[in-house]
Amino acid sequence: MLYKFQSRATADLILLEPHGRRLLQIIGKEPSPSGIITAAQIPQALAALDMAVALDERQRAQAQAARHARQSEGFEVEDEDDRTQQVRLHQRAAPFIEMLQRSAADEHDVVWSR
Repeated sequence: MLYKFQSRATADLILLEPHGRRLLQIIGKEPSPSGIITAAQIPQALAALDMAVALDERQRAQAQAARHARQSEGFEVEDEDDRTQQVRLHQRAAPFIEMLQRSAADEHDVVWSR
């Protein structure tokens, strides 16, 4: 399944269901089949996304530091675990963040549907 996000300020954004659901949960929206992020709600949504991206980056940096520490102690460590090979949250959220920013600047709502 797909989530389709639309705004009068931008082109449509289509995300796979798990990724769209995660972004909606981050901004405090129920990942229902359809919904709206009003222009007034966008600043809070952007703040929530910024915090989630920062947390994700900190967790990745800590995991990488722990991996390097184990390697420097002489332990054999596999190349990369599945989590570090995944697309990062900041990469996944970037088009959505841009949509929200442009929509806020033009005072347009963002709606979604599945």
